[in-house]
Amino acid sequence: MQQTFVLHILCSLLALLVLVSAAAQRPKVRAGLTEEQENDQHPRLLPSRDFVALDEELETRFWHDKAQTILADKLATHKQLNENRAKNVIMFLGDGMSVHTIAATRAFLGDSNKQVYFEKFPYLGLSKTYAVNERTPDSATTATAYLSGVKANYGTIGVNAQVERADCLHGADASTHTQSIAQWAQEAGKWAGLVTTARVTHASPAGVYAHTAERNWEHDGLITDSGCSTELNTDIARQLVEWNVGRDLRVIMGGGRSYFRDQMMHDEEGNWGLRNDGRDLIKDWQEDKANLGAKGKYVWSLKGLQETDLNQTDYLLGLFDASHLPYHGDRQRSHLEYAEPSLSDMTESAIKLLSRNDQGYFLFVESGRIDMAHHATLAHKALEETEQFAAAVKLARDLTDEEDTLIVVTSDHSHTMSINGYPYRRQNIFSLAPNVADDELPFTILSYANGPGNTENTYSNAAGRLDLSHVDTTAPEFRFQATVPLTSETHGAEDVGVFASGPFEHLFTGNYEQSSIPAMMAFAANMGPFSEDKLNE
Repeated sequence: MQQTFVLHILCSLLALLVLVSAAAQRPKVRAGLTEEQENDQHPRLLPSRDFVALDEELETRFWHDKAQTILADKLATHKQLNENRAKNVIMFLGDGMSVHTIAATRAFLGDSNKQVYFEKFPYLGLSKTYAVNERTPDSATTATAYLSGVKANYGTIGVNAQVERADCLHGADASTHTQSIAQWAQEAGKWAGLVTTARVTHASPAGVYAHTAERNWEHDGLITDSGCSTELNTDIARQLVEWNVGRDLRVIMGGGRSYFRDQMMHDEEGNWGLRNDGRDLIKDWQEDKANLGAKGKYVWSLKGLQETDLNQTDYLLGLFDASHLPYHGDRQRSHLEYAEPSLSDMTESAIKLLSRNDQGYFLFVESGRIDMAHHATLAHKALEETEQFAAAVKLARDLTDEEDTLIVVTSDHSHTMSINGYPYRRQNIFSLAPNVADDELPFTILSYANGPGNTENTYSNAAGRLDLSHVDTTAPEFRFQATVPLTSETHGAEDVGVFASGPFEHLFTGNYEQSSIPAMMAFAANMGPFSEDKLNE
């Protein structure tokens, strides 16, 4: 019996040892996560030998002083609201300039503590970019929203949501056409103009003056290609030259010469036109201004723009490329800065001409190629474009007075680029993340949810995920990694930033519909359907 009792004790001790051993081998759980999972989520990386902390950032006092300065500035701003009426309104649009793009540009400028110039504006809001029929919008429907105050269907410009894309009949119905803030400005006696690095007939600038069921109808041939009639539908280039709002624009600068001339005609650089109607709309524009007894000047090069006497010019048409203007970085790398104007060059000329009107002006300025670089997953070029865009905003603010000129900076939609991995504080934003993936291969700090970067630099059927260890990911032509293979990367659907400086800048705080933006700009300038007297009716 005593032997049985001892055996029972030994068996119990053995079972206890097994349990203790199993418990020791079982992963430790903390708040529903194992230690391994916790470490994976927040890895401890080796310190970078390239990183040197700024001495002042090591001190608590530095951060408190910085917060104190920011707080004091905000309190001072709120005590003295600028409720002057805006004589002038300048709207800057960074096409496809997502919040991630702005944050990445800070790093591109040298450090995450930098500010892209317009981030210094005193008021910031977020706008919702969806279209009536699509969660993720395009640049056409968003242009109608932020320029006309009306949400519409994907792919349409200057018409309400009764018009479906490429609807030949309803798009030509004037009752569906919206009015842009440029029209409100003109009716209030102000001058209006547009500047873009894209074609002047492209979706965003077309929102200033055009009404169409199809954003691609930039010249007559594209209408007939869609099976529609050019008798019923007027192409966007013709609308710019012939219809009231476009015809009365004092400044038009960007690209797109080929869309204004017949395919049997060539431009100043030998590029053939695209039209099928035998017309030279540039010549028609010049003749129209002469018939008005006005001084209209057409230029096609930086030299021509520089030689233009803006004090003696009533209307300025600058078409500096057959299609879109080159990327800003490429412009510098290819030495085209001596041939074609930058966004800043065009913005400066536009402000100087428009400022001659005592009643003020509305100016639309677009950096169109941020978006195009993102579509190609060329993040390097997208950030170069954003840097130049910010320089143009700064120039405009320096040339104008905050007391009478409202400047609003925003985007039409976002993109799928994100900043990921655990890069060191001042690490090159175009380089590889310091941590590798589970397959022991590196990945880029910037990447896209989809796009052409998938097949070029992310994955191949033969090799699987590609090793970028010896690839120069900082090269401007490098297509950044993308999860899903697509010929062109898509837009994103999240909100975009709105930055304001000048009269009634404080209206632009909070989260609101993108279609509210022109209402707030018009109220600040006391014009159109949102002028003070209209609101009191």
